[in-house]
Amino acid sequence: MGISFAYVPSMQAIAADAGVDAILGAQIVGGFIAILVGLSVSRIQKFFPPLITGTVVFTIGLSLYPTAVNYMAGGASSADYGAWHNWIIAFITLATVTTLNHYAKGFVKLASILIGIAVGYVAALCWGLINFSSVTNAASFSFPEPLHFGLKFDIASCVAIGLLFAINSVQAIGDFTATTSGSMNRLPTREELKGGIVGYGFTNIAGALLGGLPTASFSQNVGIVTTTKVINRCVLGLGALILLVAGIVPKISAVLTTIPQCVLGGATISVFASIAMTGMKLINTEHMNFRNTSIVGLSVALGMGISQCQPALATFPSWVTMIFGRSPVVVATITAILLNVILPKED
Repeated sequence: MGISFAYVPSMQAIAADAGVDAILGAQIVGGFIAILVGLSVSRIQKFFPPLITGTVVFTIGLSLYPTAVNYMAGGASSADYGAWHNWIIAFITLATVTTLNHYAKGFVKLASILIGIAVGYVAALCWGLINFSSVTNAASFSFPEPLHFGLKFDIASCVAIGLLFAINSVQAIGDFTATTSGSMNRLPTREELKGGIVGYGFTNIAGALLGGLPTASFSQNVGIVTTTKVINRCVLGLGALILLVAGIVPKISAVLTTIPQCVLGGATISVFASIAMTGMKLINTEHMNFRNTSIVGLSVALGMGISQCQPALATFPSWVTMIFGRSPVVVATITAILLNVILPKED
């Protein structure tokens, strides 16, 4: 789970009209909605056979490619976006990760992404692209202040954020499916899906009380799991501990932010590719007759097409663009479910 861009347009509108406290109040309501979705997942899961979950996972992988390429170019908001040195460092990182994945064994192979980032970081350091001013200016310790912004339960805000939580809970089913199928070659059980989505709701309620913004399941991390096959809970718990320490020791988190985006792009583009291929494997578990190819093709086409042509929704209300125009996964998921229910099944 991580702070998600999916909520940003709604949060900007809410902050301008009702304040940050209304965002956090709506987040608590959204957390309870996610818990309700998790508790009723046994009724929802029948709408997610391998064909549908595979389509969703495949769309997740495709939707992440522009993110990785923008990273490789240096980050869309950076002053040197597209500079040739960004591409060189990105390909050095990518070549390291790919080489270790295919030729190394044991620990070195498992740590291919981490080693690739380290090699890319050293290359960027030699190129003079690392700026340590943020580390120098960061505080040594900083603890969260509960209810720093307060809480306000605005009805319109709760409806807008609550709807996004319901949609992201459905998207989480695709992420959890990609994680288990990519790392354990099986689909998640109902108890696993329920635990993941209920946990999603609880963490957002707790986060709102500590001043944290709404989170969602991060598809980027799904790719890392499917690449390394590491799903040990002690490893994941250690990762959570590192994040916790980085949160209360800003100097550590500042060091992490010095990693150039071109390095992250070179390390993650192969990871995102593995997500798409995991989705393809799930899709191919079903017989690809005309009906099933229509479901997959139309769902991916509408999901990717609408998200890449947001101006086409300019005449619609802003909430339509916010929900359906930002993430191709939402459109692809809804389309795949509807087509699977509507289209006649072939013998």
